[in-house]
Amino acid sequence: MENPLYRQVLWNSFSTALLVTLFALAIGYPLAFFLAFVARRHRQMLYFLVVIPLLTSFLLRAYTWKIILGRSGLVNSTLTSLGLTDGPVDLFLYNQFSVVLTLVYIFVPFMTLPIYASLEKLSRDQIEASLDLGARPFTTFRRVILPLSLPGVVAGCTFTFALSFGDFVAPSLLGGPNQIMIANVIISQFGTAFDWPFGSALAMVVVVIVLAIVGIGARLEKR
Repeated sequence: MENPLYRQVLWNSFSTALLVTLFALAIGYPLAFFLAFVARRHRQMLYFLVVIPLLTSFLLRAYTWKIILGRSGLVNSTLTSLGLTDGPVDLFLYNQFSVVLTLVYIFVPFMTLPIYASLEKLSRDQIEASLDLGARPFTTFRRVILPLSLPGVVAGCTFTFALSFGDFVAPSLLGGPNQIMIANVIISQFGTAFDWPFGSALAMVVVVIVLAIVGIGARLEKR
């Protein structure tokens, strides 16, 4: 790992996984909150819409975003038809933006479902007591709902970060040469370079990092 190239690959993996986790949390928590407290009659249907992407192939979902963000895809076609660009642009593909966007779309359910499970288990008596004692809705959310839902937040962040850190499909399809992640290097060591000892060493590095993240998440959840 003394080679700066591998340090850069590890940094790409860590920063991408961190961005995916943050954006997935920004989307998943409001969605879980809406399912738990706002959606009533249509809760089952919305829950099904959150879960149904998991029934689709991971590769298909990633490749769909490659088509959408491509030069002849929906985004470029829309910008060109609106006159915002003179022609197709390459800003949306083969960079960290496209990888993060794709992984956020894929892993939002893994963030939403644990948070929804925590919110669903909350005692409505505590919320009603907070409101009866004069707390405003935002204060009730900040002092009651958010702290009690943190186990779901920790679990969702752990799932999302670990899965994003070890992903190789999205970087292969949408990342380009500058957004190679550690899983892609491991695959190349086993498949192209035939350097199995080094590939195994890199795999152990990934396992150690993921186990450390899982351990930190478990400790935070207990606290």
